[in-house]
Order: sequence, then C-alpha cells, then structure tokens
Amino acid sequence: MPLKDDLLAEVKTVFNSVWTKRDGQKVPEVGNLRLGNDAVELDATVLYADMTGSTIMVNEKTAEKSAEIYKSYMLCAGKIIKAEGGTITAYDGDRIMAVFIGDSKNTIAARTGLKLQWAIDEIVNKGFKDFYSGETYVLKHVVGIDTSKLLVSRIGVRNDNDLVWVGRAANYAAKLSAISDDSSVVYITKSVYDRLANESKFGGTNNTNMWEKRLWTNMNKMEIYRSTWRWQV
Repeated sequence: MPLKDDLLAEVKTVFNSVWTKRDGQKVPEVGNLRLGNDAVELDATVLYADMTGSTIMVNEKTAEKSAEIYKSYMLCAGKIIKAEGGTITAYDGDRIMAVFIGDSKNTIAARTGLKLQWAIDEIVNKGFKDFYSGETYVLKHVVGIDTSKLLVSRIGVRNDNDLVWVGRAANYAAKLSAISDDSSVVYITKSVYDRLANESKFGGTNNTNMWEKRLWTNMNKMEIYRSTWRWQV
C-alpha cells in the first residue's frame, strides 16, 4: 500500500475508533496501553524543570563542558524527583518532566522544585567552579508545576512509541517553565498553591510565606505563585 493511502487509513481509524478509558491508581508505563484509542485517566501534578540560558552555554563553552553541565543537572533533577516519589516521564534536551500522584502530590512537587534549586547552587554550580577554576558560568533554571486530571495515551508507531500526557497540568507546567526570569525560580498555579501543606508553603525561622503572588500576563493575567527559596537536600 502506498504511504499516502496507509496514512489516510490509519488517521481515519484514529478518528473513528471509540475510546477505552479507565481510572488509574498509578502512573502507567508504555506497555500498559495499546496503540489504539486506549487511555488511563489520572489526577496528577506535573513538574517541568527547564535549564535557562542553555543556548548561550553551548555557544560559549566546549561541547564537553556543556555536556557535563547537562548531565549534572539532569542527574540531580532525576535523583531528587525519584527520591520524592515522582515518576520521570520525559527527558527533553535541557528539561525534564515528572508526574506526582497521591494525596500530597502538590506539596511534594513544590518541595521537589525547591530542593532542585538548592542542588543547582550547592552541588552543580559549586562543583563546576571547583573543577574549572576561573569559570563564571552560573546554571539557572525555571520549574513549572500545575495539577489537573490527565488523559494518558500511547502514541507513535509500532516499535517506536511513547506516552502522551493530555490535560491542563502538562501544558501549563511546560509553559510556566518557559517564563523568562533572572533567577532560578519555581512557578506554581493557584490550584497547586491552594493545596500546599504548610511545610511547602512557609519556611525560615519566622515561618515566612515562601511564595509570591504574581499575574501570568500571557495567560489572561492568571494568578500564579513564584518562589526563589531553596530546600536543602
């Protein structure tokens, strides 16, 4: 069958097939879903962590130095996420996506973002400067976190496929992580903020609110919250 006819037939099948959906109690793996219109629905919180200034980094640093920074950042992010009970769903160049489920998913996701900020300063940047004396490069990142119901389905072709996470949380978390900021920062939606336990909302000796209210201008001035606080690992 010519490729055009094959594509037309496959797309027609996608649009005409009835969806099979079920509530999920855990984050699914690729093998848990069929390639057809098969999906799991989850109440989940999504975290995106995105390095900032990576284009400048690769333009100014050797490929080896840039790769070491990428690897160090993703190593810290991955291990902190897993230690906090999150599930890593994608490594995408200079950013990582993770999903948290359960009753404390928002509190844990926010804490994860703040722990990653500590690790960037005290482990990655410090380690880079200790080894490469005279280097002035400083790694920064932006984390975005949102919570919502997600539809998880399998996409791609046979022997080359992955999961797609469809819903507000996945989209908003990614867009929040793309906000330009001068500091390493965590952004969360009001939906996440309103569900935070006090341990992830207040900190320091004076029990100060770690989150500043902001308006997300690119999203019709939606209420969001920003934090530059750090949580020691």
